[in-house]
Amino acid sequence: MTRIAPLDLVDADGLLSDEERAIRDTVRRFCADRIRPHLADWFEQGQLPARELAQEMGGLGLLGMHLHGYGCAGTSAVSYGLACHELEAADSGVRSLVSVQGSLAMYAIYAYGSDEQKNEWLPRMATGEAIGCFGLTEADFGSNPGGMRTNAKRDGSDWVLNGTKMWITNGSIADVAVVWARTDEGIRGFVVPTSTRGFTANTVPGKLSLRASVTSELVLEDVRLPADAILPKSKGLSSPLGCLSEARFGIVFGALGAGRDCLETAIAYAGDREVFDKPLSAYQLTQAKLAEMALELGKGMLLAIQIGRLKDAGTLRAEHISMGKLNNVRAALQIAREARTILGANGITLEYPVMRHANNLESVLTYEGTSEVHLLVIGQALTGVSAFR
Repeated sequence: MTRIAPLDLVDADGLLSDEERAIRDTVRRFCADRIRPHLADWFEQGQLPARELAQEMGGLGLLGMHLHGYGCAGTSAVSYGLACHELEAADSGVRSLVSVQGSLAMYAIYAYGSDEQKNEWLPRMATGEAIGCFGLTEADFGSNPGGMRTNAKRDGSDWVLNGTKMWITNGSIADVAVVWARTDEGIRGFVVPTSTRGFTANTVPGKLSLRASVTSELVLEDVRLPADAILPKSKGLSSPLGCLSEARFGIVFGALGAGRDCLETAIAYAGDREVFDKPLSAYQLTQAKLAEMALELGKGMLLAIQIGRLKDAGTLRAEHISMGKLNNVRAALQIAREARTILGANGITLEYPVMRHANNLESVLTYEGTSEVHLLVIGQALTGVSAFR
């Protein structure tokens, strides 16, 4: 009998336009040719040629691809989601590089910056010439970013920033950091060139997840910035949370890419592996596992595409994003764990991508809003009552 691809069970391709499929296929080829052959080594070494990759992905139009103007491609939200899906099917760290560049650092400048800030940074960031990072999370303030201790005080016409930020993707290779700080006017965003005196970025060592990604601590010690470094349209915590919604959207599609890669690996392995003189795929328990994984993958993809259509229509709400992020990361992580059981002991090696994806997804489960936070967002939408405090 003829095999079909897992997502053919829900005819996912039939829900996409020709342009969306073309963008997806372009990113898939790029990952196959440029990224996948090196992933095991990058993960094992805990290194990623991020600057080189950023310029190559910028050349493909992937950086800030859903933004308009300033050299950005201006694609649909679904097209951006499909690109994230393919990037994370390769590795979550690679997708994180693109997400942080386009949906956090670039989006913050695009949505809240001045014309001068946009013109200075966005064209170079779109090509990958300049790398950005997004400084919101602190060591003691992840799910509660409003409690941040990083502060910005006026000194004449200047601003002086002090504080630390933690778990910052791209931090130690960035040319510009969007840093959120507490001021007398509330939480505001600042565009901080990383060459500014008093700014340092230290790579976080010893990671067991997202090893093919740059993760850093930012330290700001009396960082003096001119008055025009502030993002003029940033007002309160809603501004960085708006950026996070952009990044979470990419995760809704991206996490399923990791899940899809695990499932496809398990299907291929089960077809080749013989146990008691017949393929592992011929056993009912194996087929049941594969069917359950395909079911969750298909449901998650239908949800992702629907959320993408809502975003393109301008009707997307916070609870939609929370539904997608919560469900699809959970589903991808469960697929990775189940796929590992089919591969047996081989599943724990870097010869196969499954354990690498599982490790990465543990981080994806936590960042851009933990499962607990997204449950409360959904609960608030259902009841009209906030349970955060």
